[in-house]
Amino acid sequence: MKYLIMIQMNPSARAMWDGMTEEQHAEGYQIHKDMVSRLEASGELVVSEALADVSLSKRLHVKDGVVTTTDGPYAEVKEYLAGFYLVDCENIDRAIEHAARLPEAALGLVEVRPVMELP
Repeated sequence: MKYLIMIQMNPSARAMWDGMTEEQHAEGYQIHKDMVSRLEASGELVVSEALADVSLSKRLHVKDGVVTTTDGPYAEVKEYLAGFYLVDCENIDRAIEHAARLPEAALGLVEVRPVMELP
């Protein structure tokens, strides 16, 4: 079964990250590198990506075949998707076990959601 481990970001977490030293940044990145290595070794990693800043995104609308886009950010959201791991695990408990190792989990910014398997 596939699960998406979503890492959220919010202004408080962003400020905390921005206030970290280079050494603290390196430690945070290393935790993610270790996560990728662990998931690759177990054969559970499908893909993992960090996302660019939300202000660089585009929202699109298609009406009568015409595509229009607007710049982000959009709604006044407090949290936005910062990155993800798509994993293929035996069950949600295993996905949660992986997700709990992420530093963002201590801030309540990690969500695990099953991926729908369409026929």
